[in-house]
Amino acid sequence: MAEQPVDRKSTFKKLGARHKARRRAVDLLFEAEARDVDVADLLAERVELAGHDQSVAPVHAYTHTLVEGVADDLDRVDGTIESYLQDWALSRLPAVDRAILRIAVWELFHATDVPPVVAVDEAVELAKELSTDDSPSFVNGVLGQVVLVAPQVRAAAAATRAPRPDPRS
Repeated sequence: MAEQPVDRKSTFKKLGARHKARRRAVDLLFEAEARDVDVADLLAERVELAGHDQSVAPVHAYTHTLVEGVADDLDRVDGTIESYLQDWALSRLPAVDRAILRIAVWELFHATDVPPVVAVDEAVELAKELSTDDSPSFVNGVLGQVVLVAPQVRAAAAATRAPRPDPRS
């Protein structure tokens, strides 16, 4: 019996808008690091370019959220990643893996509308698309540890944002 040809289109899952936004955020973080420029400035440059050049895709709102969020919370995000690297330094990782991990950790800590399993799965998928053969399992391992502390980080952030009672009342 002859083997049936594989329909490659059906084997790939459809990429949603948020996946594309994450990928663009990875690209921007990677490029900013490679060029040694501020990622917020690079983002603003791309938004302006998309406004003037129809051949440049507009920057998705979620890409803005991710890039600005990572930039604003970079020290904590990097510190968290480093604490789970076990005998590795963040600077030794491939730059694309750093960008993927930064986005996923930021999402785990701040994106309350993104279930943790989705943040991890998306990061692993990006590592499959953009990095080395070993990267998906490495990214999954690091994020598997971060997932355990993410609820406490989210709860602490929510507590600091909660309105406090007026002491005069």
